[in-house]
Amino acid sequence: MTRLRALIAGLWAGLLLAVALIATPAPFATLPTADAGRVVARVLATEAAVSLAVAIVLILLERRRAREGRPAMSAELLLVLGALFCTVLGYYGLQPMLAAARAGQGAWSFGALHAASTVLFGVKALLVLALAWRATAQR
Repeated sequence: MTRLRALIAGLWAGLLLAVALIATPAPFATLPTADAGRVVARVLATEAAVSLAVAIVLILLERRRAREGRPAMSAELLLVLGALFCTVLGYYGLQPMLAAARAGQGAWSFGALHAASTVLFGVKALLVLALAWRATAQR
């Protein structure tokens, strides 16, 4: 189970790095801005759904470890919960506000919301990288 946890965390970290470093900048380098925005929106929607699923699997694995005598509230569980929080707030919380800001509605500007979303994605990536590092160190 330790190997599975490390593998899942490592794959999740790789996904987040690939999205941040390849999948989101590339469309803006090759497509008109409106088209690139639509492509990136689709990539981020898929990433958010995958992140939710992976977080749930890792939470279940952590709960199983707790039943085997490990601490119920481990650092790994806190890292997963933090990443889950960043996903929910950063994508599902801010995405509707971003759409409204793009249409000229809402109290926050598109730039401010985009910056907040980017920071939350970065924090999530750091949390998942720390999780992957801790999971592989425990093997």
